[in-house]
Amino acid sequence: MRLLFIIFMLTSTLLTTSCDDDKDEADPKPTFVFVHGTFAGQYAWHLIKPKLEAKGYQVVTFDLPAHGDDQTPVSQANFELYVKTTVDKINAIPGKVVLVGHSGGGMVITAAAEQISSKIEKLVYMCAFLPKSDQTLYELAISDTASLLGRSLQPSQDGLTASLPEDVLVQVFAVDASEEIQKVVAKTRPEPLAIFQGKATLTAANFGKIPKYYIKTLKDEGVTPATQQKMIDANGSVVKTYTMNTSHSPYWAQPDELVTILQEIN
Repeated sequence: MRLLFIIFMLTSTLLTTSCDDDKDEADPKPTFVFVHGTFAGQYAWHLIKPKLEAKGYQVVTFDLPAHGDDQTPVSQANFELYVKTTVDKINAIPGKVVLVGHSGGGMVITAAAEQISSKIEKLVYMCAFLPKSDQTLYELAISDTASLLGRSLQPSQDGLTASLPEDVLVQVFAVDASEEIQKVVAKTRPEPLAIFQGKATLTAANFGKIPKYYIKTLKDEGVTPATQQKMIDANGSVVKTYTMNTSHSPYWAQPDELVTILQEIN
């Protein structure tokens, strides 16, 4: 009888282990896809990408057209191309992804999610613009009268781009991340203005069904906390809001805390 009991226990253990292994294989960690915001590039993620990868996540970052090291002519950079670039990146990834957008990148992930909702497990807005259907970035940005970005834009003579004074760039993006000031100054390019007119018609069947999370930054002078809260309230379907006591670049100011939040969302 004792021998039969031992055999039974061993068999049960093997079956349980096998089931757990199957569950692990069936539920792998989703890939994080990060979309940077205006006046930025994929270099924004250089601190949190390796931290997430060290925890076993796949992480995809890229430059939107005419940003960072991408050489798309500014005259060809528009909102539709931003969205297509993002959609193509996601479609090349097996399985679903957690799609994260920062600042103006929130507009891009919103439009991309409407197009390929079956590929998006969750949407994460990181102090990002969260539009309603057919709402443009211009409409949202112009309403944020306290934003240091909005009142500091310097349009180019050809009307294709806008720049920011160096002191404004530092104040908005690196006021609490001094080690990144050189990167901000050296790598920031003029922002193509076409993104400000981009919009997406959103539906409950696609964009509406995806769980949404918001990371609100309490010292933000780019997208102010009041504007962030207005967008959260207007959307009405944000699953959970997290707060970080940072400026507009939480990925530099408090990367470890941000990674912890992203892990919890996942």
